[in-house]
Amino acid sequence: MTSNVTPFRNIKQVSMLWAAPERADEVARMHGRLFDPAWDEAAIKSLLEHPASTSLVAVAGDPKQLVGFVIGQLAADEAEIISIGVSPGWQRAGLGKMLVEGLARAAKRGEAKRLFLEVAEDNVAAVALYNKLGFAEVGRRKGYYERKDQPSADALVLSLSL
Repeated sequence: MTSNVTPFRNIKQVSMLWAAPERADEVARMHGRLFDPAWDEAAIKSLLEHPASTSLVAVAGDPKQLVGFVIGQLAADEAEIISIGVSPGWQRAGLGKMLVEGLARAAKRGEAKRLFLEVAEDNVAAVALYNKLGFAEVGRRKGYYERKDQPSADALVLSLSL
């Protein structure tokens, strides 16, 4: 028996759970596969332990495996998505949308009025998702994302009214 996630990516079989600090290791491993530079377990754990943390993980398969995460924080009447990631096998299956919408609902319950995030301007799939969800560009950080052997990319600062 293999421990792979459901190969047909049935979004209805995904469970959304609060991201407890005990999940820091598996979130950090996924972050490492998705981002360069990646955040280590200590950095992820610190974010998940923060009193303002509002973070979710998505699990699927049998046994349940992490297939996505969103790390957010609330501050006064604003919320921010600090990081979001979806396992490559689950990308373009609606999981990113599910994670953003889950965090937005949690932020709204926490009395946030706006949800912010930043994304590399050349991350076409993510920018399209955020536009589809109603986010609007409210700022830009020139050359924010530095990359090995590639030109830097601007960060788009996006906001969504909750």
